Amino acid sequence: MSTKSMLPTPEDLTLDGIQARFSTDEAARKYLEEIRWPNGVVCPHCKNADQAKFYAIKANTLAKVRNGLRQCVECKKQFTCTVGTIFEDSHIPLRKWLVAWYLLCSSKKGISSLQIQRMLGLGSYRSALFMMHRIRYALKHPAFAKQLSGTIEMDETYVGGKFTGGKRGRGVQNKTPVVALVERGGDVRSMIMERVTGRNLISAIREHVEVGSTVCTDDYIAYRSMPKIYTHKSVKHSRKEYARREKGLTVHTNTVEGNFSLLKRGIIGTFHQVSKKHLPLYLAEFDHRYNHRKTTDGERTVAALRLAEGKRLTLKPLKNGAKPDPNRPEILQFDKRNVTKRNEDEK
Repeated sequence: MSTKSMLPTPEDLTLDGIQARFSTDEAARKYLEEIRWPNGVVCPHCKNADQAKFYAIKANTLAKVRNGLRQCVECKKQFTCTVGTIFEDSHIPLRKWLVAWYLLCSSKKGISSLQIQRMLGLGSYRSALFMMHRIRYALKHPAFAKQLSGTIEMDETYVGGKFTGGKRGRGVQNKTPVVALVERGGDVRSMIMERVTGRNLISAIREHVEVGSTVCTDDYIAYRSMPKIYTHKSVKHSRKEYARREKGLTVHTNTVEGNFSLLKRGIIGTFHQVSKKHLPLYLAEFDHRYNHRKTTDGERTVAALRLAEGKRLTLKPLKNGAKPDPNRPEILQFDKRNVTKRNEDEK
């Protein structure tokens, strides 16, 4: 692959640039190839990276040979840059995929599937919803190799419908608990927690926070069992205390609460309703934007596109409670039943 490129750099990647430079699927494909294979083509089947052992197959519309098709000499299999990614087996043109990625990554409070359907001229709402869920699934990290360190803020919130009576705050009915940990000046990690208990909260801290870090929380009783391997600081919200200065450290949870504010504004104002089943995908979307908040929209989009490899989301329904194939953990099956404009995630 040539080291010189006439394609836009991440800093120059704007919506206007996408529309001007990627008016064809061929241009979009070349850009995706450069993002996926910056050091040369790699076979997605056998991982062969010897450039001398590939040869291109000329496109032929009559024979249904698509652009960008290559043959690997090692494994004798054919592939394009979309094989082994969330783009695989999609009938939506790549140029529209690229616009959808940019719009999702640049919209601070998210963008609905109905809006994507209208803007891109997609054939159905289901196609648009499945397309956006594919992107969100690519942004979802199955595991984090590095723990958060330094000063960490931790808090919980509850996502769901409007309050209609009964208990408020923690333990409220018909809402989904979401816990987030934010490294000051760093990343955020959000997750669903079935029950907000001391054991579950401490388990999340042990998994995601480096030993010796300082953890700032509110005065919820469940945090009182914080292990001594962490320095625990709390603000007494019950006494109207929201921040204090203590030995060179400002103790507060304002950062994580600000992150929750963006999440809730997005759900209320953009999506209106998010099911518990798909909420982790939306958390991944908002986490990605927050973690790349100091970059441009183009850089944020390119960072997201680099996560597309090795993940797939299929439209095969989960019949009789069947689970995804354990031998293919990178493939998540999306249940296409009951996907309507009234009862699914977005309106």
